[in-house]
Amino acid sequence: MTERMFRLLERYQKLDVLLAKARERRFADPLEIAMLKARKSRMRGRLARLLFPRPLTQ
Repeated sequence: MTERMFRLLERYQKLDVLLAKARERRFADPLEIAMLKARKSRMRGRLARLLFPRPLTQ
């Protein structure tokens, strides 16, 4: 595992914790939850590109 992938995984886990905390609040902010979900989705895409790079075609 590369250092970059490790850092991305750490950030992904931190986002997961933040999202869980935001959802647990009594008056959860839907905008904050949506923004955290979007960040998590983008991070998942970055991790997928590192794990499964596209083959070069010519």
